[in-house]
Amino acid sequence: MTEQRRIIVVDDEVDLREMVGEYLANHGYAVRLAGDGTSLRALLVESPADLIILDVNMPGEDGLAITRHLRSTSDVLIVMLTAADEVIDRVVGLEIGADDYITKPFDLRELRARVGSALRRAALARTPNAPAEAAADASDSVRFGNTILDLGSRRLRHDDGTELKLTAMEFDLLLAFARHPNRVLSRDQLLELAHNRGWEPFDRSIDIRITRIRRKIEADPTKPQTIKTVRGGGYMFVPSKAGQ
Repeated sequence: MTEQRRIIVVDDEVDLREMVGEYLANHGYAVRLAGDGTSLRALLVESPADLIILDVNMPGEDGLAITRHLRSTSDVLIVMLTAADEVIDRVVGLEIGADDYITKPFDLRELRARVGSALRRAALARTPNAPAEAAADASDSVRFGNTILDLGSRRLRHDDGTELKLTAMEFDLLLAFARHPNRVLSRDQLLELAHNRGWEPFDRSIDIRITRIRRKIEADPTKPQTIKTVRGGGYMFVPSKAGQ
């Protein structure tokens, strides 16, 4: 029997969190509910969660502050709920480590699709022998600037063996680049290749994630040499050799 995935819904609106909780529970998830950060932390002490659905705009400790705290202590998946007109919340949320977001008001079916997609990517990232859809040269690893991406274990490390944290979406993006070296990939193509089709027009999630990746792989993230921006086109992965 497949183990239920554990989800915590955090929102100060009682009706909304109960509606979301009931819907997800009816689709096979083990759901708990929290009205604020304090309640969330108490639930996490009782037992961990696989994913947290977190409202940004809550009184007192808001969702961004909660996300910062969670990211300092945990790799739990976070899907943020944001207001439709609050673009800055989505940008900041992704920058500090949220895995995805959905804007209010939302369709429950879309929320479930986002949750399922995040959980599947995370499951692949945790599976050592998961198929990595090998890079163009069919090698087991690909050099990205100062780092090596191991396709089999889905891990990113420095030459000295130090491992760098890599989210499932970041791995999917690096894999897309590894399979298409020296080729300009548009944001739309990257979203498609990284299996994240639930994007919105003018979505900045790709730009934000590539900024985070550059901080990990580039000698100077402000002057990227490995993943270059092509004005009006998108991004291009330029392979390099060790020591370059």
